[in-house]
Amino acid sequence: MNDLTDEQFDTLITRAMDELPQEYIRGLQNVAIVMADEPDEAQREKLKLRHDHLLLGLYEGIPRTARTGSEAGLLPDKITLFKYPILAVSSDEDGLFQQIKRTLWHEIAHYYGLNHDRIDYLESRSR
Repeated sequence: MNDLTDEQFDTLITRAMDELPQEYIRGLQNVAIVMADEPDEAQREKLKLRHDHLLLGLYEGIPRTARTGSEAGLLPDKITLFKYPILAVSSDEDGLFQQIKRTLWHEIAHYYGLNHDRIDYLESRSR
């Protein structure tokens, strides 16, 4: 699984977006969805991540539930999927795709204002 190119990883992200509920995808406004190999030092410091901790994805921005209407002119919110950590927890191609899709959905949920407890609860109900 470690020989996946950035283009292949990006294709899987696009496929995951196509399979997620489209009303939530269409509702993303001013959000960049990007990939990176690993979290950078600024992201690690901000989240107080140890170097042995895997971060699969990250939402950076102002959740919709916290917006005041005066956000005009701000940089776009950003959802980052981290390629190497996702590869590290994936054992096969289907597992990789499912992990990308789950991670993307999780970060989109943060955009909509859900916290980890609420996301975990909703995910447990959908299984």
